[in-house]
Amino acid sequence: MSKDRATDFTLPKLDDLFSSQEERENGKMPDIKDISLSLLDEFPNHPFKVRFDDDMVQLVDSVSQRGVLTPALVREKNNGRYELISGHRRKKASELNHLNSLRCVILDISDEDAAIIMVDSNIQRTNIPPSELAKAYQIRYNAMKKKAGRPKKENLSQVETNLRTDEQLAADLGVSRAKVQRYMRLNHLVPELLEMVDNGNIKMSPAVEISYLDEDCQRDLVDAIDDELCTPSHAQAIRLHKEFNEGTLTRELIYSVMKEEKPNQKEKIIIPNKTVEKYIPKSVPAEKRQDFICKALEHYSKYLERQKMRGAR
Repeated sequence: MSKDRATDFTLPKLDDLFSSQEERENGKMPDIKDISLSLLDEFPNHPFKVRFDDDMVQLVDSVSQRGVLTPALVREKNNGRYELISGHRRKKASELNHLNSLRCVILDISDEDAAIIMVDSNIQRTNIPPSELAKAYQIRYNAMKKKAGRPKKENLSQVETNLRTDEQLAADLGVSRAKVQRYMRLNHLVPELLEMVDNGNIKMSPAVEISYLDEDCQRDLVDAIDDELCTPSHAQAIRLHKEFNEGTLTRELIYSVMKEEKPNQKEKIIIPNKTVEKYIPKSVPAEKRQDFICKALEHYSKYLERQKMRGAR
């Protein structure tokens, strides 16, 4: 990740954290104080969810033993409350350890700088779902675009982003411009399709192609996926995109395309996450859910076999 950030804000140095309040006021340094957890509000439209995964378990244990070592970043609101910029997981870990307050650095910065810092301080998390990364890129892009002013028409790219802005965003985050553009396209998917991308049932390339369909066509596609128990391949997604651009894409054609058999999806069963998640303990990490489901099915299969044998006696 690039060390250069498109923001005027830099984190306080270690010496600043242990300076006195008077020294901070005279030097115009950010104020640091313990703030009640009840006064901390989430960042508006925060794209990163707080999950109870392995990293969170370790953080909760660390806070239990040593407290919160790194202050959260906040902005003071007009109503006397505070907006969390960075530290949502630290706040949750504090709550789980029954703490009453959280050490915070209070920043006096613009909405745009707050959005940029929020994304940059969370983008380093592991196993970020595509939907969250897409929203994060979009939030940072919008903030950068607003800071830079209205883009010129000649600088618009094929996915309707300002060339200079998305290139700078990519450079700041240490990724390619193509990756930024592709992920931002995911924000045009209906929730059902976006969930399939997060679950790995729809890959990135077909997801980008599908994102160009309007909402009605996307919902027809969701119906076809549910009925045919398969998801579109990249080639099928390209065809759907082409037919949509030509104004010839209908519900019937979507079903016709989805009925085409694909070698890698023969007899494939797709179960929406919301259908099974209530049966899976929250302690089971995402990467082990498939194994949990398979073992549960194996157990149930053995149970049915025992019932069948008893009935034959």
